[in-house]
Amino acid sequence: MSTQASNESQLLRGALVPTFIVGLIAIGVSVLFKGVPGLSGALLAQAVVLIYFLVHIFISKISRNLDPMSTMALAMFSYFAKFMLLGAFLWALTKYTSRTTIDRTSFGASAIALTFAWLGGEIASYLKLKTHLPLPHDQRTN
Repeated sequence: MSTQASNESQLLRGALVPTFIVGLIAIGVSVLFKGVPGLSGALLAQAVVLIYFLVHIFISKISRNLDPMSTMALAMFSYFAKFMLLGAFLWALTKYTSRTTIDRTSFGASAIALTFAWLGGEIASYLKLKTHLPLPHDQRTN
């Protein structure tokens, strides 16, 4: 296993663990306060957040060996596509589902909490990695 692959798996594991814990708490709180619609909202939020961030990891994995311009273009395309698809999903959610089926508050609160958990876990995992970035040579002439 290469170092890059182990780094990616460590980042993924570091993000999934807190997200899973927060997801269980979000489901419990949503069911407690909103019942079955809260459960539906919390589960849907988990699916959306996981898909959103897993696409990000997939894009970083496939762009690993690309030149910087191609990597940036792929990253910008993925962010724009995810933004548009998320907007379309939220529009469809509000247009085609009932509030008695999916609680919007449970969905929103769960999605925000899961996003913070994912990002916090990913940052904590990254800080534990022993990656060394090459520093540019000193170009000054004395």
